[in-house]
Amino acid sequence: MKQVIVKTERLGAVLSIRLANSASRNSLTDDLRDQLGDAIAQASADRGVRAVLLSAEGPTFCSGGDLGMLKDACDPWPVLRRFRRLNQWLLPLLTLEKPVVVAINGAAVGGGMAIALAGDVAIAGESAKLMAGFFRLGVVPDLGMMHLLPRLIGMAQAKNFLFSGGTYTAQQAQQLGLVSRVVPDDRIYEEGLAEAQRLAAGPAEVMGLAKSLMARTFETSMHDMFAFEGFGQALAMSNPEFREGLSAMLEKRPADFAGAALHAQEAGK
Repeated sequence: MKQVIVKTERLGAVLSIRLANSASRNSLTDDLRDQLGDAIAQASADRGVRAVLLSAEGPTFCSGGDLGMLKDACDPWPVLRRFRRLNQWLLPLLTLEKPVVVAINGAAVGGGMAIALAGDVAIAGESAKLMAGFFRLGVVPDLGMMHLLPRLIGMAQAKNFLFSGGTYTAQQAQQLGLVSRVVPDDRIYEEGLAEAQRLAAGPAEVMGLAKSLMARTFETSMHDMFAFEGFGQALAMSNPEFREGLSAMLEKRPADFAGAALHAQEAGK
């Protein structure tokens, strides 16, 4: 029986996904990638899941590539096959049309840093560190780092960080906007869950739609973005979350977005 190294748990409208192979510092083994992909597929398929919390057990969030695998599978075809599989686990994480909160504990190294940046909101423990690591190993940054990092902090800072094999403390990452806030280490999971629950209680389906549109902004002209926004708004205003939000505003009461979505789901809409 295969060892469970990615744990999932439904906590109301939040799916908690935990990397749980602390013996290997949650390195990106084939099994971890496969199980993470399965967890993301579960989050995507279940309409009752309105937000995701991604966290890790042990002192390390993710140490990046598994060195044993890299040693044994570094010929061109094994590498190419490994990267072809990104659409089975990493792309679904990046493009999940639901809010994703990442709770970063300890070090996130190389590809592990890419995973830490793959969500929508990141919360870091006080001792968390984001570490480049790639050039120390003699490989190019991967798992989307060369796409994500320049967009998040700018090209010049991204180059300086990656080429120097740099490390950002949690506080530095917050100053750069890579994490939204820094919390005590023993509060990281609770704070991450509270943020995921807050997002799940909001118009999560509409947030997912906005997330999908914003992902296109750097490669899309202003006029095309206007068109995307128009199409997106037409969809959003046909969603029960909009009708609930508008009614709540007019009636001067708190909106129950999750309840409106559940009612629509039960009605088969």
